[in-house]
Amino acid sequence: MNLAQLDKVLAAIAPLGFSMAVGNQYIDFLRKRYMGQYIREDGPQSHFSKAGTPTAGGVLILLSFGFALLALTLLSGSPFLTTPVLLVAGVTLVFGLLGFVDDYLKISKKKNKGVSGYTKLAVQVVAGLAVGWHVLQTAPAGSVDFFGLFSVDLGWLYPVFAAFVITATSNAVNLTDGLDGLASSTSLLAFMTLAMLLVVIGQVNLALVALALAGAALGFLLFNRYPARIFMGDTGSLALGGALGALAVLGRIEFWLVPLGAVFVLEALSVILQVLSFKTTGKRIFRMSPLHHHFELGGWKETKVVYSFVTFQFFCCMTAVFLYNRG
Repeated sequence: MNLAQLDKVLAAIAPLGFSMAVGNQYIDFLRKRYMGQYIREDGPQSHFSKAGTPTAGGVLILLSFGFALLALTLLSGSPFLTTPVLLVAGVTLVFGLLGFVDDYLKISKKKNKGVSGYTKLAVQVVAGLAVGWHVLQTAPAGSVDFFGLFSVDLGWLYPVFAAFVITATSNAVNLTDGLDGLASSTSLLAFMTLAMLLVVIGQVNLALVALALAGAALGFLLFNRYPARIFMGDTGSLALGGALGALAVLGRIEFWLVPLGAVFVLEALSVILQVLSFKTTGKRIFRMSPLHHHFELGGWKETKVVYSFVTFQFFCCMTAVFLYNRG
């Protein structure tokens, strides 16, 4: 087994092992400090039984991811810590800290309101602009590829596009985090698929980062699957979404986020369409948004919704891999 193979194995396994080692202790730590989830009043009635379940579990994801990066750095040396790798790590940390503050405020106030939406958006946009500015300095500067069919040079507007991609992806994953195991399992599939695409284009270091994030998501899923013993909160969902968007931007495969993150796209679209419909016509398209709540209120069990969405995500990811390799 060569060093590159060891890197990949370590990136995938290290976060999983870390989560298994400290997960139970972290859950107990949160329980002792009453770091429980607050359930929104207008949510499905079945969710009220989840009130008090430890949240801010995204800290476990961040720690697992950090452990993997440290292990990879020790194994590979400084060549692993390229600027793109550091940017992904930075976005993940900043978004995770933003989410943690949001989670903490919700818990302390015992309300489903934390950091203001404008503050969240400002932090996300600034981080996205920073990533986009770095990409703009590389060749072909500002060029966006549309599924291998054609490309468009956005020039100095590229950082704005990158900020949109990263911000939208982060918030889309955040919206998806509403059922036990849904966001963690769909993120796992998205990161694994993204790693495959990054390997094909020769972005090995970014692929290792994607594998490390997949391992962190898998490790968290062990405690987050139904019935969840812990929720990732905004700490985890904003961080995972931001990392996913940053990886796609730095790998210059931005539009491939649509198929490999199909569930995230549908969840976000359901919210947008619901708001637009209600504000313009006074009528709602869905029973409740995001989309997973629509199916819950339609009589589907939570596990059925999660399994169906994950299956859909899996086939979309495999389709993305097939089309990408074919192109």
